[in-house]
Amino acid sequence: MYDTGKAPVVRKIGDYPGVSKAHLAVARNYSSPLLVGPPVCDELLALVEHMFSEEEAEVARHIKPWVPRTAASLARACGRPLAEVKEVLHRLAHDKYVLISFGEGERELFAMLPILPGTFESVLIRPDPDSVTPWLRRFAELYEALYDTGFTTAYNRKPVGAVRYIPVGEAISALPMALPSERLDMIMERYDDFAIGVCQCRLSKQLVGEGCGKLLETCTVMGDFAPVLVREGRMKQASKKDVLEVKAAAEKEGLVTWMMADDSTKLFRCSCSCCGCCCGALRQVTQFNSPGFVAPPHFMPSIDRSACTCCGKCAEVCPMGAIEVSGEGENKTVTHRPERCIGCGLCAVACDKDALSLQEVPDYKEPPGSFLSYVLRDGRNYALNGLKVWRERRRT
Repeated sequence: MYDTGKAPVVRKIGDYPGVSKAHLAVARNYSSPLLVGPPVCDELLALVEHMFSEEEAEVARHIKPWVPRTAASLARACGRPLAEVKEVLHRLAHDKYVLISFGEGERELFAMLPILPGTFESVLIRPDPDSVTPWLRRFAELYEALYDTGFTTAYNRKPVGAVRYIPVGEAISALPMALPSERLDMIMERYDDFAIGVCQCRLSKQLVGEGCGKLLETCTVMGDFAPVLVREGRMKQASKKDVLEVKAAAEKEGLVTWMMADDSTKLFRCSCSCCGCCCGALRQVTQFNSPGFVAPPHFMPSIDRSACTCCGKCAEVCPMGAIEVSGEGENKTVTHRPERCIGCGLCAVACDKDALSLQEVPDYKEPPGSFLSYVLRDGRNYALNGLKVWRERRRT
């Protein structure tokens, strides 16, 4: 099913006699296509057992996908005292961050997040890499094992374009046709509040001994949610100037900036600077050859064969393996693979022979102006992908 050679061994719930019923129920909830979930497998069960003690799982099992519940309703569902359930929920939502909560007091609602994107990021949001605990290290190990099964690719078969990559600053300066939504300084003008923390993807890979050594503190949240994360001690408060400086430093290390697919300033607004070896979004392409999660770029490189010396600098900096140099001597050539390209422009910046330039892609569609517009554009593909996964699992 997947390109990794590590496809999950899919089992039925009854195949796990040593796992508690509560943990099995939580795993079944996470596996739902409504949460873009993996099948019930060894890797998912191991992660669930790590995230939830059996006591916590007894409460969390009653939280179904996209159905938030209050502490009182969960106490009734599991037949436990309200005070005990509140304590469990507080630990899950405000200490471990494996659940998300909305509101306060008696009206506080608790909900599940997808494993990815959602739980992975929520758990590993850190103000700095020094705040990692042994529990977080083990979480990263188990998450990476689950990610490596390639379960996410099943939900990208029809493109959903959930995130988009914008050209690096040095490249965008030479593109007068670039949209305001592709100019980082103009994007940041729309926000007053910023927070910066550690890139969860590079942190996770570092914790399993596979880090690339590139800049860690690049994860940015903009807008209303930034002060919340700062107040919780999960990110550091920042200014627009701080963010732009971090992004510029990241680009010098060959990292590229992603934004949400839609161009709204509403809901949760975040961005990070990514590498092809660690980033969960880019690994969809570099590891699994499944580009549907990333929106098509506005610009792609064009090669002037008369000026190109096949030096390979463009291939060295490309985070996606979208440019390859092959052959020897007079037969040496540069090949661009557009299906892997995100239009970041690092190749054009690296070329000192002016043999590479970014050119506008014909029929490019601007990013939706709101989250609703994005759902109307790509929601059908989300539904079709999820339905296909559901049907496939029904047949097994």
